[in-house]
Amino acid sequence: MNGMHKKALLALARSVIEARLGTGELAELPPDPFFDEERGVFVTLHREGRLRGCIGYIEAVEPLSQAVRTMAAQAAFGDPRFQAVTADELDQIDIEISVLSPLEPVVPEGIEIGRHGVVLEARGRRAVFLPQVASEQGWDRETLLDQLCLKAGLAPGVWRESQTMLSAFSAEVFGERET
Repeated sequence: MNGMHKKALLALARSVIEARLGTGELAELPPDPFFDEERGVFVTLHREGRLRGCIGYIEAVEPLSQAVRTMAAQAAFGDPRFQAVTADELDQIDIEISVLSPLEPVVPEGIEIGRHGVVLEARGRRAVFLPQVASEQGWDRETLLDQLCLKAGLAPGVWRESQTMLSAFSAEVFGERET
């Protein structure tokens, strides 16, 4: 992914939110086969450095261009942890996009903090952390896995059970602050 791809996707995400708020129009992406690739993607919103919304697809279910549109709207208006973004705060919102690699099965020892995002599936529950979360929180591998269990509504340590499935992925993460 090059700088043009990143800037175009960030502009698209912002334009989706602006269009929904009635403060702008939906941006068009330049023609490029990259935008048609099916990829997992997360859109994360921060306001003054604090999480303001984060929604995504772990697995590829639609072309990248449409996934960014869908997840930008969901992060701004559909994250159940937050009130919907308002026009008054939009200029204080920073957008970050994470474009994901395909999921690969992994053993706990194979997880690299800062490089891998991790999906935990156990007892009919599922939870995920993007690669940057463990680094940002200062977690080691065991803490990451315990926190995934908690996020899934399970007891810490469930990741050690033989039937628990772990998958890892990498992500290319970029945001408006860097561009």
